[in-house]
Amino acid sequence: MSNRVAVVGGGSWGTTVAHLAAHNEPTVLWCRDPKTAAAVNERQVNPRYLPGFDLHPHLRATTDLEQAVAEAEVVVMGIPSSAFRQVLEKVTPHLRPWVPVVSLTKGLERGTRQRMTEIINQVAPAHPAGTLTGPNLAKEILAGHAATSVMAMADDTVATALQGVFTTERFRVYTNDDVIGCELGGTLKNVIALASGMVDGLGAGDNTRAAVITRGLAEMGRLGTAMGGRADTFAGLAGMGDLLATCISPQSRNRHVGEQIGLGRKAKAVVAEMDQVAEGVFTAGVVVELAAEHSVEMPISTEVHAVIKGTRTAAEASMVLMGRQTRPEPEATRASRFRRLWPEKADSKGSPLRRLWRFVTRSS
Repeated sequence: MSNRVAVVGGGSWGTTVAHLAAHNEPTVLWCRDPKTAAAVNERQVNPRYLPGFDLHPHLRATTDLEQAVAEAEVVVMGIPSSAFRQVLEKVTPHLRPWVPVVSLTKGLERGTRQRMTEIINQVAPAHPAGTLTGPNLAKEILAGHAATSVMAMADDTVATALQGVFTTERFRVYTNDDVIGCELGGTLKNVIALASGMVDGLGAGDNTRAAVITRGLAEMGRLGTAMGGRADTFAGLAGMGDLLATCISPQSRNRHVGEQIGLGRKAKAVVAEMDQVAEGVFTAGVVVELAAEHSVEMPISTEVHAVIKGTRTAAEASMVLMGRQTRPEPEATRASRFRRLWPEKADSKGSPLRRLWRFVTRSS
């Protein structure tokens, strides 16, 4: 599969993915800012988002969207969730037939609450949709540190072909057909990263951070599986791996916002001074809505949303979480015991016990 790759979005991660793809295929980066495009073409740098890092010498940039995508055999969307649909609608009329569209965005569209591949399927239904996601910090990758990611697509043949487009000596790409789980892993972890940053800002230690990350992963898995993702996905790169990197790295935008809030600043003020988007700030409310819709308990995400809204301080949210009623730690304790005692009845389709097992799995 010979590809000409177009990456739409000249932010830090879009630029980094374009840099990776340029190792393997002719690649063009669409930038909204003419100065950024000129810097990529003339000096192989993106001084606005990635100062001090050299890009692949064969990478080219343009501000002409039609020129960028018209001949592409793979289109990668590195656009924030708030503008994803709008930009894709401008991209789609210029696409060649059957060109795969890959999302880099880790968020949900406000209003529709849709994942980015759902938007791709609506706006560009004739094009295979997928996502590239995982524990990927742009500056570390450009510095040459080893990293891994996941190409998630329903069509394994296309995913395997795209795997080679982005793989380099220091960047290893796996495939996964659980698109829902992979996208939700990348989305939900941003909210937990806000919480991790908040406890850092409050001056808490590693014990507290570990508790937030671990219990946050449990929340992610509960909602993710309720929405159709697989549990094993949340234990992998797109779930736990991405969560760890985003919660502990000083490079994480969401963790930074949370830390500043923990230090006493308002979320709006922190976001206003940032040059890039912290998706978790805009996703938290959508996540709480989805949790209510699917009857899934997500106490950390709920408190993060309250802090973002300004109805609680980070310190108050921390006290609420610590004051919750105690319970067994393993999420599936009751469900696992039920299956062990009555495996045949629990697995019998349509039986009352089967329905009860589903209930305790969801509500444990």
